[in-house]
Amino acid sequence: MSVRTPLKFVAVAAFTVSAGSAMAFEPEGKVECIAPADPGGGWDFTCRSVGNVMEQLDLVPASVQTINMAGAGGGVAYAHTVSKRAGDEQLLVAASTATTTRLAQGQFPGMDADMVNWVGALGADYGVIAVADGSEYDDLPELMDALKENPRSVKFAGGSAKGGWDHLKVLIAAQEAGVENLPRIPYLSYNNGGEAMTQVVGGHVDAFTGDITEAQGFMESGDLRVLAVLSEERLPGEYSDIPTAREQGIDAIGPNWRGFYMPADVSDDAKQYWMDAMDTIYESQEWKDVMASNGLMPFHMSAGEFEQFVTDQIADINQLSKDIGLIQE
Repeated sequence: MSVRTPLKFVAVAAFTVSAGSAMAFEPEGKVECIAPADPGGGWDFTCRSVGNVMEQLDLVPASVQTINMAGAGGGVAYAHTVSKRAGDEQLLVAASTATTTRLAQGQFPGMDADMVNWVGALGADYGVIAVADGSEYDDLPELMDALKENPRSVKFAGGSAKGGWDHLKVLIAAQEAGVENLPRIPYLSYNNGGEAMTQVVGGHVDAFTGDITEAQGFMESGDLRVLAVLSEERLPGEYSDIPTAREQGIDAIGPNWRGFYMPADVSDDAKQYWMDAMDTIYESQEWKDVMASNGLMPFHMSAGEFEQFVTDQIADINQLSKDIGLIQE
C-alpha cells in the first residue's frame, strides 16, 4: 500500500519550478477525464487507470471522474472539447493513434489538431488480430490466405469507426500479406473493443482487430485466441507466447499510443502543470505496475515534442490512407 504524499510536497518535489516563482496553477476539486467511447475500450482504460494513479500520487486534490462520451470515432468528444470546453483547465481527454487517424482522414469536419492542446503520451498499446477460441484459423497466414482467395470471406470487428485505426491495422496486415482489393474486406464498427470482441466470441463475426489491453480479459478467460501482435518483437511477460505478425512473414506494425489532449485557451501554467503531471505519472512505480499488468510498452513524449509527433503522425496516416484507397487524393 503506497503512502499518500501531500499534494504541495509532490508539486515541489516532482516539478521543476524556476527560482523565486511558484506554481500558479493547481487543480481544485474534481478533475474530469473524457473517454470518447463507451466503457470497456482503450480510451476508457486510459482515463480510469491514469485517473487512479493521479489520485494515488496526489496530483489531484479530489477524484478524477471518467465521463464516457461515445460517438463518431471520438468526434463527439473532440467537438465537445473544441466548442464547449475551451478554457477548462480541469478537463483531460483520452487520445490515441485512433484520434490522429480520424484527424488525418478529415473525419472531424471543420476541426484539426491545432484546436486542442496535446498534453502527453504514457505508453503504447500494440495492435492484435484475434479470433474466437474455436475458430478455423490457426495462425495469421491462414487468415490472410482466406482473404487472398476472397477478400469478403472474413469479417472483422473493431472498436474504431470504419477507416479508423482498428480498421487500418487489418488493411496494413493484408497489404503486407499481398491481399488485393483491400477496400472489399468487411469491417464492422462497434462503440468499443469490448463490444466488438463479444461479437467475435459469440460467433457473429470472424475476427477481432484491436489492442492487447482491450483483449486481455477475453484472452485470460480462454474465449479469444490472438493470432498475431503487431509489434516489432514479442511482448514481454505473460504476452511472450503470442507470435508477432512479422515472425509469421507479414511485416505489419501497429502501435497505438495512449495519451491526452485538453481544451484550447487554457493558461500556460495549467498546460505546464498537466504536462509535468504526465512526466511524474510515467516515472512512478504505480504507473510502471499498470503498464506491466496491461501489456503497455514504453512510449512517452511531452511538451512540444508530443505536439510535433502528433502533427507528423497525422501526415503519415493521411498518406497511408490514400495509398490504401480509404481517402481520395
